[in-house]
Amino acid sequence: MNIKSAEYVISNSVWNKCPAHDKPEYAFIGRSNVGKSSLINKLTQHKNLAKTSAKPGKTLLINHFFINKEWYLVDLPGYGYAKIGKESREKLEKMIKGYVLQRKELVNLFVLIDVRHEPQKIDMEFIEFLGVNGVPFSIVFTKADKLTGGELKKNLENYKKYLLEQWEELPPVFVTSSESGLGREEVLDYIESLNKCL
Repeated sequence: MNIKSAEYVISNSVWNKCPAHDKPEYAFIGRSNVGKSSLINKLTQHKNLAKTSAKPGKTLLINHFFINKEWYLVDLPGYGYAKIGKESREKLEKMIKGYVLQRKELVNLFVLIDVRHEPQKIDMEFIEFLGVNGVPFSIVFTKADKLTGGELKKNLENYKKYLLEQWEELPPVFVTSSESGLGREEVLDYIESLNKCL
């Protein structure tokens, strides 16, 4: 898929104020500092479409971007960021769950996981929540360029083994790097293939 246009549309703090339209939506979510904004910018080839920050917890709203005037890319707040107050954390959780469970335009949720780390409880719990609620999702491993080929292979095998203890089959899995562009075509081709099925 070629990205011809990518425009910021709107940000919302509640899911039911998201734009009304008849286009498919593909949302991106992950733990704070997983490299979500960098990946979105790499996918769309816009350096500053999604705001990147060295500080985790930058995205606190549901951000809609209109891609190729055909589909929406949705940047969701990161989950599990501990350095905000309990009330703000609960509000974020409610916002995320509201969007993920209620948004009928959502075709697929891309769950981003930093491939450098061991399987994290918070990621596994979120994936389990999606499975229990029948939310279609894919796993996107980020920061693959930060590991050697051997380390990357080993970590991916560990994740797959861990997931297969609870799942009969794995969802689609992508391995990406915002630095090198690894996985960009695969993610966009997957979105294109889903669009063709709608």
